Amino acid sequence: MNDSPAYKEAIEEIESIVEEIEGETVDVDALAEKVKRAAHLIKLCKAKLKATDGEVKKILKEFEKENTDTGSD
Repeated sequence: MNDSPAYKEAIEEIESIVEEIEGETVDVDALAEKVKRAAHLIKLCKAKLKATDGEVKKILKEFEKENTDTGSD
């Protein structure tokens, strides 16, 4: 169990945890740990999405600035 998986891996693990919980295959003793892990992965995914959004906005802003500076659209 990687503590900081890639976004796709984290989503897949969250989906797996949800399936286990919905399918009632999670032992009661493990339920709290599964929910805790899912919460951690969700926070990780949100942070990755926010960082990616910031990077994309920065790139687009630089791109717009370059087009404005050169006078071409």
